[in-house]
Amino acid sequence: MGFSLRVNQKKNSVSSVSPQIRDEQFVYITGVRESFASRGAMVISVDTKKKELIGCFKNEGRAWSCKPVLVNDHDFRSYADGIAIPYGIYDLQANRGSVVIGTSIDTPWFATDCLALWYAEEGQKRYPDTTELLILADGGGSNRVGSYVWKYGLQTKLCNQFGISVTVCHYPPGASKWNPIEHRLFSAISKNWAGRPLESYETILNYIHTTTTKTGLEVTAYLLETDYEKGMKISEEQKKKIITVPHSVQPKRNYTLHPEQSGIFGLGEVSCQRTKEQDSNLLTMQKPEVIFA
Repeated sequence: MGFSLRVNQKKNSVSSVSPQIRDEQFVYITGVRESFASRGAMVISVDTKKKELIGCFKNEGRAWSCKPVLVNDHDFRSYADGIAIPYGIYDLQANRGSVVIGTSIDTPWFATDCLALWYAEEGQKRYPDTTELLILADGGGSNRVGSYVWKYGLQTKLCNQFGISVTVCHYPPGASKWNPIEHRLFSAISKNWAGRPLESYETILNYIHTTTTKTGLEVTAYLLETDYEKGMKISEEQKKKIITVPHSVQPKRNYTLHPEQSGIFGLGEVSCQRTKEQDSNLLTMQKPEVIFA
């Protein structure tokens, strides 16, 4: 009769973006990645991993032990000693991961603090001869498309502070599984702490730091205990200081921010837009508190 026990299959697309738009963005991201890599510029993939409760709670997966580890019978937030918000940064060329553990809430200001911490501790040391950074990010969450707080944070904490240009390419809706950090960093961390209760921040940091793979992945872990405000907004005057140059291909998802001293004047979202010829040149131009580390 053809009947058997089967599981559901996620095949029906509910994305509002057409396949043509998705394909165009994937092709564009591939070209930009290759261009940055060919001239030795920085290419990182970022995202926030699932939030974790701190305490004696069940952690999915199995682990070798002589007897089962007893954990709480309910996973209520009120029983937790805190919450861990892992913001991950994966360096595609070096195969190095960094995870910043926040203890407050996941916001664009938190995300840009994590990126500034990564660049100060690792990025500028690993890539001393480049002033270009490409960020591959999802379209939602703390690094969402259209967030002025996200862009203002990148402008002030990375571009102006370190004098680098930051290009951001967002994956289209429903495509986060293709963000490299998901399968090159986060999956490895989940396997490393599978079946182990995350009883303290030190425990989480240790599991992250000891994560590795057969391809030689190494991971650093940081603890960021800053408190963040939910619903933070920036003023119209601050928006004008964002020196954003949208690309000709899907400009809302692809844009470059420049430091103040670059000679480009910021006009917020209406700053000068790149031409298709400039984007073509972009794809072909040649190189012109740490806890565990």
